[in-house]
Amino acid sequence: MVNFGKKLMANRVQEWEKYYINYKLMKKKVKQYVQQMEQGGKERCHVLKEFSRTLDDQIEKTVLFFLEQQGIIAHRIQELGEERTLLLEQPVISKMSELREAYIEVGHDLLKLLRFVDMNATGIRKILKKFDKRFGYKFTDYYISTRSNHPYSQLQQVFKHVGIAAVVGALSHNLAEIQERQGSYPSLYDQPSTAMMVQDPVIYLIQESVDKLTHSTNFLKFLGQHALIHEGEEQVDERRYHFVSLLSNLVNTFLYMVNTYIIVPTADDYSMSLGAAATVCGIIIGSMAVAQVFSSVYFSAWSNKSYFRPLVFSSIVLFLGNTLYALAYDLNSLTILLIGRLLCGMGSARAVNRRYISDCVPNEIRMKASAGFVSASALGMACGPALAGLLQTNFKLYRLTINQDTLPGWVMAFAWLAYLIWLWISFKEPVRNTDDVGHVGIEALESGLVQPLLNGSEQKQNDDEDEECNGSEEGPEESHKPATSIASAYRLLTPSVKVQLLIYFMLKYSMEILLSESSVVSGYYFGWSTGQVAIFLAVLGLTVLPINAIVGTYISNMFEERQILLGSEILVLFGILLSFKVTGTYAVPQYVGSALITFVAAEVLEGVNLALLSQVMSSRLARGTYNGGLLSTEAGTLARVVADGTITLAGYLGESWLLNVTLLPSLLICVGSIAATLLTYNSMY
Repeated sequence: MVNFGKKLMANRVQEWEKYYINYKLMKKKVKQYVQQMEQGGKERCHVLKEFSRTLDDQIEKTVLFFLEQQGIIAHRIQELGEERTLLLEQPVISKMSELREAYIEVGHDLLKLLRFVDMNATGIRKILKKFDKRFGYKFTDYYISTRSNHPYSQLQQVFKHVGIAAVVGALSHNLAEIQERQGSYPSLYDQPSTAMMVQDPVIYLIQESVDKLTHSTNFLKFLGQHALIHEGEEQVDERRYHFVSLLSNLVNTFLYMVNTYIIVPTADDYSMSLGAAATVCGIIIGSMAVAQVFSSVYFSAWSNKSYFRPLVFSSIVLFLGNTLYALAYDLNSLTILLIGRLLCGMGSARAVNRRYISDCVPNEIRMKASAGFVSASALGMACGPALAGLLQTNFKLYRLTINQDTLPGWVMAFAWLAYLIWLWISFKEPVRNTDDVGHVGIEALESGLVQPLLNGSEQKQNDDEDEECNGSEEGPEESHKPATSIASAYRLLTPSVKVQLLIYFMLKYSMEILLSESSVVSGYYFGWSTGQVAIFLAVLGLTVLPINAIVGTYISNMFEERQILLGSEILVLFGILLSFKVTGTYAVPQYVGSALITFVAAEVLEGVNLALLSQVMSSRLARGTYNGGLLSTEAGTLARVVADGTITLAGYLGESWLLNVTLLPSLLICVGSIAATLLTYNSMY
């Protein structure tokens, strides 16, 4: 990734140079304050006040210039509006065309201004992080909490750019009015907002910049962020993209999620048929997650060299694992059953699925592919239990028993065999560049295309000072490379990122407890059959996409992501509290209602949590073996392992204790995650 100081120098508008945040000066200030404090020349409180005042001055300079330019653009739109009014009374085609070009020119100037704000907003974030890193002090929390919510906040202008929506609206409205559509000039408000973006690309670019600054999103983006797939600026070589290969990658995702949840309604019955307790279903379900903790790492590393071979290996292992799972019934062996589930976990290629989309799908459809990844996962989660509910039969085929316990294994074994054949025929290994792993060639190309505003000697001097002020323990070259181990990846995690990984652990733990023990709890308290449990779990799974549609389309545009994050955590806590059995009877409405609240809130929380994680996580975790997707997968998988282990251990106390005993850790972890969120709340800005 290009150093931000170099990027700022290369991309700034030269005539506006003095109005940008002086990033170089602020880095020097940080270095000077560190030296002075090490020598005992300044106290910490004085440093904080001086640095705050200096940063305030820098932000004020930028904001006042932004407001001045915004006013100039608004005045130009007003003048053009007067011309438009006259032309609409007596339309002249040539004049209309000239007026439209004038509006588009204003649009490009507005886009330039928004990019100016974006560069400064990024500079402010980086300076705050640098200060925290060098001083070991939560200055960001203090600075943002005292500035962002103040009635005279200038940070709101930088990060939320209050008032710019009116300028964008006026520009869009006026452009709509002069469109030549068979002599009619329809109002902007009588047609979809996307219509103008299709006809006038400048409006689309402006709206993209506005969305980036305000963190507003739509359903597609919200879904895509669930996948935590890197959406970088580099362009993917078109030779690497193959639609059928992408489709087979998504089918792998779908089948794996079906494979994970198809046994949940029958795992307790299967364990009892092999002479074990019903609560051993926790181990049966969780053994797949245990193996996935390790498989995620080697699949992520393998995807550095190939995508086809790991997908083939995954299919073969899953075929064998499901076959053993099905054969365990006639062999009367719990060991064979667990080995089968471990093999299924060893075949988890979700790291490859993510990596393929990140590396081989062109930018213009990468968000759609990411949303497809999340949708495939959600549909697989719903289809798994639903399919188990349909597999209600019992007969012998030669010496093989075909019943509700073994049929999920046979069905999935056949599905993976069919998938393997299709994969072998249709998958196309992407063309790999010699510098593919590190993307060095792309960065070199970008550097060569961007002409620096400084001459060679000045640029070199600036680069040297950038590196000197960087404060990183690693060299300038290594600081841009992907993490090379779990330990190095962990060192890149800031406190707020660690909290978000804790939140991810909490929500996955709570969901796994709810899903994995559902058959035992509902059978003990309500006498539900396998079919009823399957319907209940399928309904829960089907809520994923509509809930994300509501959050992605409406709620995320009404509230900040950190507000949704905290609200969702509180809802999860409420759902857990409502699930406890505190009276003599435990009714179906209480169980179903609390389950819906917990599951839906956890789903909302997952989307917002990963969206924030993708924004604040180090760029070094965007690619490579030990990437952000792997870390989140490991956190979630570990949560599932612990949750399933908790169910089995709680089973030793008896089924009457199972519900409350397993809910207690969920409650404590949830309370801890809420406390951690409140402590780092201001750094999630």
